[in-house]
Amino acid sequence: MGRRFTIPQPAESDRRTQVLALVAGGEPVSAGMVGRSLGVSRQMAHRILSRLVDDGILVRSGAGRSVGYRDSGGLPFVRRYPRAVIAEDRVWSEVSSACRAVGALSRTVRSILQYAFTKMLNNAIEHSSSREIEVRFEGAPDGLALIITDDGVGVFANLRKMLHLESDLVALQELSKGKLTTLPAGHTGEGIFFTSKAARVFEMSSHGLRWTVDNAVHDMAVGSSPVRRGTVVRVEIAHKPRQTLAKLFAEYTDDFAFTRTRIVVKLFTIGTRFISRSEARRVLANLEKFRSVVLDFSGVKEIGQGFADEVFRVWKASHPAIKLEAVSMSAPVAFLVRRAQGA
Repeated sequence: MGRRFTIPQPAESDRRTQVLALVAGGEPVSAGMVGRSLGVSRQMAHRILSRLVDDGILVRSGAGRSVGYRDSGGLPFVRRYPRAVIAEDRVWSEVSSACRAVGALSRTVRSILQYAFTKMLNNAIEHSSSREIEVRFEGAPDGLALIITDDGVGVFANLRKMLHLESDLVALQELSKGKLTTLPAGHTGEGIFFTSKAARVFEMSSHGLRWTVDNAVHDMAVGSSPVRRGTVVRVEIAHKPRQTLAKLFAEYTDDFAFTRTRIVVKLFTIGTRFISRSEARRVLANLEKFRSVVLDFSGVKEIGQGFADEVFRVWKASHPAIKLEAVSMSAPVAFLVRRAQGA
């Protein structure tokens, strides 16, 4: 009777290494793909993948037969720093080296993330009066999310107080225009504006308010937030961004000067109607800082004759050097705009 031989089975560590090699390209894998590659059953492949998810090495997405697994990149990644002794460039150097997901980004995506990270962290360092600042990276649909949290005075409340504005909501509205800062000697007020445009989705929450800029659908919104203390900024960056930083800056600058802005009119009232001259003056406040202004009327169903006259005749006549353009108008809005322009 011949000697019986058994074929040695790969150790668990070897199988894990093989799975990590499969996901190294960035594309998700299924339990079926892993089973075929390792020569094991689908059930065994599922158990190996589940352990890697439990260990934080892989992340799971989808449901049923469409479940996929990809490298977590070390996410979520969280660090906390005492505000008084940190600098944004040194923190970026540290976390971008330590977080695998950041290190794996393309040069274009990494440059956008670095810009957003350093600008938002600098704001928290210089304006929040917070004791600590938390920096967090986590996964986002087809991209990466940066979250910076402080427990300080709150961005909208700070702007309201320092610039003597009537409410936190007015501070949010003014912030959306760009060139708003409480430290004009050292800041241009560009960081939040350009970060909100560079991100796929930008959210800033403080004192019960949330400002959302969704560039994937070209929309902005103001809503309520559970954040009652300090400020939370969330910046989602796509793995395939719609444009580079250079193209974004070119859209709003001339000779490197921030000269153009785009105002989403619906942020400046509750509802979809703009009637009065006072509402118009709220929209127009501080726009004399720019050479070109686009007023986006998306979501606005109706404006009053007084609103249109104040914007497109009175203000335009007193600022003849500033280009004023209205876009995304409904038929009733376009009629009153043309009438005020004398067309």
